Parts: sequence; structure tokens; C-alpha cells
Amino acid sequence: MRKYTVIYKSVLMENFQYAANIAMGFIGYFIMIFVFINLWNYMYDNPQDLIAGYTKEQMIWYVMITEMIWFSAQSLTITRQVATDIRGGNIAYSMNKPYHYTLYILSRYSGEWSIRLPICSLFTLVIGNTMVGNLPHFHPAMLLAIAPCIILGITIHALFKLCISLFSFWIEDSTPFQWIYNKLILVVGTIFPIEIFPDELQSLFKLTPIYTVCYGPAKLVVDFSVEKCLEVLSAQFLYLSAGCMLMLFIYGKGVKKLYVNGG
Repeated sequence: MRKYTVIYKSVLMENFQYAANIAMGFIGYFIMIFVFINLWNYMYDNPQDLIAGYTKEQMIWYVMITEMIWFSAQSLTITRQVATDIRGGNIAYSMNKPYHYTLYILSRYSGEWSIRLPICSLFTLVIGNTMVGNLPHFHPAMLLAIAPCIILGITIHALFKLCISLFSFWIEDSTPFQWIYNKLILVVGTIFPIEIFPDELQSLFKLTPIYTVCYGPAKLVVDFSVEKCLEVLSAQFLYLSAGCMLMLFIYGKGVKKLYVNGG
């Protein structure tokens, strides 16, 4: 475990030196949030109206939190680097290193979002309080329960994206599958809360990673309850376990394929 901690710290320090550049990269985040704030301001003719059970402030804060998670979770390490390592043959050298390749990638990824998430959270707080106002009924103490949900959501997101990248053992390019997964997460549960969709689809979406990655943590921010928090955490631990097993299974099959074909 110590070697993965060293990898995490080295990537963390490396990214910390370029924190200003990372912050500049959130210009796109600000533009998207600015657009959605004006969009929902227009859709809520009466500030007292409810849309899918959300007040205007709750809806805007929901979108800001999900976009914060989305932008913080972006990384080329678990997509392009993994696919490139497999296609280029570098995976053969990495397999002989004194660490597990997938855990190495996840350690690097954790070092990356550990810088991006605090920066993006600060931007979200400033933009939200300036352009929307305080979120009713929210207390800072709730963050003690919400923060682990956000971190678990980002980790689950990484696991499933890494699983898709590992398909490069068999297919030439996993990018189209990454694109499909990204758009599902972005449209369902990120840009729009699940309650916007018909009841039949809501039940389906709650059985997918969409529920655990963005929707669950953001829902806790805008409408916190202990019961909801336990429900989200239970689903996250279930998907975390499933994601880890699926990742190790696909990687094991891919490595076996390399050995059979002579590396």
C-alpha cells in the first residue's frame, strides 16, 4: 500500500506546482454554469415555483454541484494513457513492475482530482453565493457526510472508465465507448436531475452508476437527509465493489491474452 501512497503523493505534488494552470482550465466550467444559471432563471417564471420538486435555488445548485464533480473527475490518465499503453505495448513493461497496473493508474488519478476538486469547489462556492445566493436549509456540518459521497462518486466514475479503457486489449479504439458513457452520465443525472424523467426511467436510472456518481452526492447537497445519505452510500459501496471486481477481471483476462499471444 505504501508504494501507491508514494505514487499518489508524487502526482499530487506535480499537479500542485501547476495549480494556477489547472484553475485556468475551469473557464469552460464557469461558462457552462453561467449558461445554466440564466437558463433556469428563465424557466422559473415565479421563484416560488417547483420543477420536479426542486426550487429554483435547489435546481441551480444541483447543476453546479454535478458539474463540479464532472469537471473534477476529468482525466486523460484513465482513458488515453491506458489505451495508449495497451495499444503501444507499454503495458508489457508495466506488468513486470512491483505494483498492480490498475492500482497504479488509480493512484495517479487520485493525485490529479485531489487538486482539481478543491479548486473547483472553491469556484462553485464563489459563483453560487454571488449569482444564486445561499442554499436554504444547508448547514456546513452536512459536508462531513457529503464529502465521502463525492469522493466515492469520483472513484466509481474512474473505475468504470478504466474498465472501458481496458477493452483496448481486444478492440482497436475504446474512445467511442468512452463517449457514450460520458454522454449518459452528463445528460442523465448531471445536467438534469433524475426526477425530471418519467417514473419508469427514474427506477431504471437508480440501478445504474448514474445514481452514485453525480446525482446522489448533489441531491444530498440540495436536500439532505440521513436516510438519503445512507441510501446513497449503500449504493456507492455496492458499485465500488462491483467496479473493482469488474476492473480486475477484465485486466486479468487482458493480461492472459497477452501471455497467450507471446506478449
